[in-house]
Amino acid sequence: MISSTFFFLFSQLGVGMMLTLLFISPRSVGNSFFKFASLTAAILLGVTLGFNFLFPSPVRQSQVPVIFLSVSAGLTLIYNRVVDLDKFAAAFVLLTGATAAGLVAVATDSLAFTHLLSLGGWEHWMLLINHLAATALLGSVMLTMVFGHWYLVIPRLSIDPLKRLTKVLIAAIAIRIVTMAASFAVLDVKLPFAAVLHELFVQQGIFFWPRVIFGVLVPTVLAFMIWSTVKIHHTQAATGLLYLAVVALLFGEFFSKFLLFAVSIPI
Repeated sequence: MISSTFFFLFSQLGVGMMLTLLFISPRSVGNSFFKFASLTAAILLGVTLGFNFLFPSPVRQSQVPVIFLSVSAGLTLIYNRVVDLDKFAAAFVLLTGATAAGLVAVATDSLAFTHLLSLGGWEHWMLLINHLAATALLGSVMLTMVFGHWYLVIPRLSIDPLKRLTKVLIAAIAIRIVTMAASFAVLDVKLPFAAVLHELFVQQGIFFWPRVIFGVLVPTVLAFMIWSTVKIHHTQAATGLLYLAVVALLFGEFFSKFLLFAVSIPI
């Protein structure tokens, strides 16, 4: 369980950071931030691959996810070098390739997962959409938090990129909530819903309620507080709130993985 949880969280975090980089441009921000962010993502992916080598997941049927994640990590490292040379067109192609390979790794890892409750063939697709949404969510909150610090490095940096990243974060939170609702909708069709609610709310309440609080309620409130501070150009306050959002969402997705192993249902 620990090896799969680690692979899920850290691969989604690294790939999600690369995905979120697509929403801003080094031409307007400068390449130093892209160098730092891509290096951070590459380290996360490298640690994930190293951990998987030492402790392979027992609940994955295929090594295809590991292969694609290795490709993503390699392209991320090359991107880090190319963007440093101000070759932005080539860097964008590499960024797109690294992101695509990473998303394929997340998708195939979801489809290769074995410990899922049978739900008429929908179980792996439920896990897929939840994991892709989690990738966007974890990556966007981490990258936005890091970008908030860049106003200490470049005080006159335009507020527009931070506004855009905050909008991406809010959209990612909304999409994650929708994917959770979609899981409940499938469960309502395939299983007695009262039994599902009792299992989640009572039997697995130690995992479910922290998952909802840290993964939905707290980030939703924080997102609108962050947006309010960004609108008045208070970047330090926004960065502090983003710290809290990172911690909350990491806890939320961590408990989501525990629920996955406890009841074999992606929520």
